[in-house]
Amino acid sequence: MEYAKSIERLRSIMNELREQCPWDKKQTIHTLRPQTIEEVYELTDAITNEDWQGLKEELGDMLLHIVFYSKIGAEKGEFTFDDVIEGVCNKLVSRHPHIYSSTVVNDEEEVRQNWEKIKLKEGKKSILSGVPATMPAVIKALRLQEKTRQVGFEWDNVEQVKDKVTEEMEELYEAVASGNQDHMEDEFGDVLFALVNYARFIKVDPEMALERTNKKFIRRFQQMEVIAETQGKLLHDMNLEEMDALWNKVKEQE
Repeated sequence: MEYAKSIERLRSIMNELREQCPWDKKQTIHTLRPQTIEEVYELTDAITNEDWQGLKEELGDMLLHIVFYSKIGAEKGEFTFDDVIEGVCNKLVSRHPHIYSSTVVNDEEEVRQNWEKIKLKEGKKSILSGVPATMPAVIKALRLQEKTRQVGFEWDNVEQVKDKVTEEMEELYEAVASGNQDHMEDEFGDVLFALVNYARFIKVDPEMALERTNKKFIRRFQQMEVIAETQGKLLHDMNLEEMDALWNKVKEQE
């Protein structure tokens, strides 16, 4: 099926659902929001697992949401789906002057720097204004650091970043010793922010790294439950020493 026909079919279906389906007729941008967030997480799962069939399906769901929001926008006289497409096309052209104009860049880093400069010229009040307030904290920390890097607010080398992690850890220990809960929370946040920065310098995605550890923990813990069951036991009936022995056994098996 041709691209244009596929899009028009989807828009036609959306129009019919909006007119005839009781559920679709009641939706607003606010009722759709939590579902959109869920779809994004399902998309990221498919990406993480390199599930190409799942990726195709989740991209379709995301496209549906884009068409749905555009339909509501058109109903309110705010914008149409065509406006959305035209807007992103214009943005891509204006932010890639090395492709569509005479600007010369030498590498990816200069492309990033130009991108941020153009955004500021477009009316952004701060280089950080494009980071969503509701973005998960670890990803937000990474994006903040990536953006400030574009204006030169950056450590010179990885050793300096490592020293900063050590410094923040010491400050956290001091806060814990003080017993001040607010102080502990502040310093713990500083440690996490410094670790995200360190991850960036050693070219590790902190979100992906933590998710790998989460999955590893789930896998090992569930295997512990299986072993305990084969022994006729439940984990909550075992003491920490017994569970630790199971944990080590699972690690050895891996």
